[in-house]
Amino acid sequence: MLKEAISYSIDDNASVRVVQITDPHLFADPDAQLLGVNTAQSLDAVLNTINAVHYPADFMLATGDISQDYSGESYHNFVRAIAPLELPCHYLPGNHDDPRIMRLNMQGPKIFGQRRILAGNWQIIMLDSTVRGKPGGHMSDSEIDIIKSAVADQPDRYTLLVMHHNPILVNCAWLDQHCMDNGNDFIKQVAELPQVKGLLWGHVHQKLDQKHPGKHGMVHLMATPSTCIQFKPKSSYFALDALQPGYRLLELKANGTILTNIYRVPGDNFSPDRDASGY
Repeated sequence: MLKEAISYSIDDNASVRVVQITDPHLFADPDAQLLGVNTAQSLDAVLNTINAVHYPADFMLATGDISQDYSGESYHNFVRAIAPLELPCHYLPGNHDDPRIMRLNMQGPKIFGQRRILAGNWQIIMLDSTVRGKPGGHMSDSEIDIIKSAVADQPDRYTLLVMHHNPILVNCAWLDQHCMDNGNDFIKQVAELPQVKGLLWGHVHQKLDQKHPGKHGMVHLMATPSTCIQFKPKSSYFALDALQPGYRLLELKANGTILTNIYRVPGDNFSPDRDASGY
């Protein structure tokens, strides 16, 4: 059964403006580091950068791997960190999250775990691509049914699909082992729907923007850097990048087009352990 959506009062002729952050990998201990980067501090730096640009966002999307240690306190730390932005935040789980612990602890007046967002001419569908106990992902038939039911419920709205795992390969041999294992079939199915204009995810800790030729036009495929460590693109082995933590801004235009860009924390304050062989 399709559950009720959260709605925002945005004029049909206006753009929907969204901030995406992903993969903060927070710990209960705010001094803890992941491969040489203090993840609480790097998240704060990203949030400060978002605040400084004064982007008129309607809400935020947090696309998984909120926690690194599965602790309730790591989720509390996230909620506290984003509070000064005063933006509604919609979240979904990543492979480093425990969905039950996440639901219990991602709590607040502006924190939402619902699956659908209606805003202006757009519907945003938050999907669960996780597989319990595995780093890789899978888009289940039940998730695809949610997409089809949601589109049937709102056939006149453009649709953005949001998930954690990458449905396409990113040409990192070690990382592509942990992609969405049925990504090709998933994209083929959703590209048949004229409403679907974009797919957005995290997981890969790097930027990707490309177009997929769908049955009804191009579908925008987007991956976003982590708010902590970055994975080196096109590396056959595990390697970290020196690029700074980042985030994505999206403008979902009333005519169904998507304008988007990646932004990063200025400077070079976050330097990972370049000799790390995994995490």
